Amino acid sequence: MVSAVFHSPLDTSLPVPRAGESRAQAAPHPGLLPATEKQEKEQGQRTPIDLRAFWMRVLPPLAGFGLLLLIWEVVAMKSTTGFPTPMATWQQAVTVFSDPFYSKGPNDQGVGWNVLSSLQRVALGFGLAALVGIPAGFAIGRFEFLSRMFNPLISLLRPVSPLAWLPIGLLVFKGANPAAIWTIFICSIWPMIINTAVGVQRVPTDYMNVAKVLNLSEWKILTKILFPAVLPYTLTGVRLAVGTAWLVIVAAEMLTGGVGIGFWVWDEWNNLNVANIIIAIFVIGIVGLVLEFALIKLATAFTFEEVKH
Repeated sequence: MVSAVFHSPLDTSLPVPRAGESRAQAAPHPGLLPATEKQEKEQGQRTPIDLRAFWMRVLPPLAGFGLLLLIWEVVAMKSTTGFPTPMATWQQAVTVFSDPFYSKGPNDQGVGWNVLSSLQRVALGFGLAALVGIPAGFAIGRFEFLSRMFNPLISLLRPVSPLAWLPIGLLVFKGANPAAIWTIFICSIWPMIINTAVGVQRVPTDYMNVAKVLNLSEWKILTKILFPAVLPYTLTGVRLAVGTAWLVIVAAEMLTGGVGIGFWVWDEWNNLNVANIIIAIFVIGIVGLVLEFALIKLATAFTFEEVKH
C-alpha cells in the first residue's frame, strides 16, 4: 500500500533537516526571520554619518576665509588710496578670467599665458636641478671623501638669497629668460642634494653589510638597496625644491620682465591696478597649492609612509 505525504507551500521554503536533526533545529529561512532581527541586521550594515567630524572639516576653513574677507573689507573701507573691496576684486576677476589667453603683443597677454610661461621656466630650471642634484646627493651620501669635499661648499652657498644669483645669470647667459631659469636651478638644487645625501647616510648599516657579504656591485647597491630606502627623503627634497622654485620665479620675473606671472604683477603695479595684483596673489597661491598637492600624491604613491603637509 502506497501512502502519499502532502506538504504545505510554507514547508517548501524551510530548509531540509540533516540526518538526526529535527526540522525545528534546522536554520530558519532568511525570509522568515522576525521583523526585529531584520531591522537589527539592516542597522548593523548601515554606517552612521559622523556629522561632527564633517562640520569640523568644513567649518574651520570657512571661518578662516570669512575672517580674511572681513579684515579685507575693513581695510578697504578705512583706506584712502582706493584699495579694492572683495566684491570689486571679484568683479575684476570675472573680467580677467573671461578671456585668460588673449594676446595683444609681448607685453599685453592674458593671465593664462603668464602662468604657463612661469611654469615653463620652473619646469626647465627644476628639471635641470633634479638631473644634477639627485645623483650628486647619492654620491655625496655614499662616499665619505665627496661628503667632506662638498659639505663646506654647500654650507657656504645654500644660505645665499636666490635673487643674488640673478645678476650672475644675466652676465653669463646675456638674456633674461636663461637668467631666470638659472636662478630656479641654483635655488632648487640644494634641497634635493641635502635630503638625498642625508637619506643615503641614514640607510641601516646592516643593509650595507649584507651587500658586502653578497659581493654586490655598486650598481646593484644603488638600485636594490639605496634607491628604495632613500626615495622618501628624495621626494621630500623635491617638494621643498619646487615650492622654493615657484616662490623665486615670481621675484625673478619682476626684475627681468618679459612674460610671466611675476612680470604681470609688476606691470599691473605700474598701471596702479591693485585689483589685478590681488588676483595675481591668489593665482600664485592656487598654483603653488596645486603643485604641492600633486607632489604629495606622487610621494604617497611611491612611499609606504603617510605623507603629511
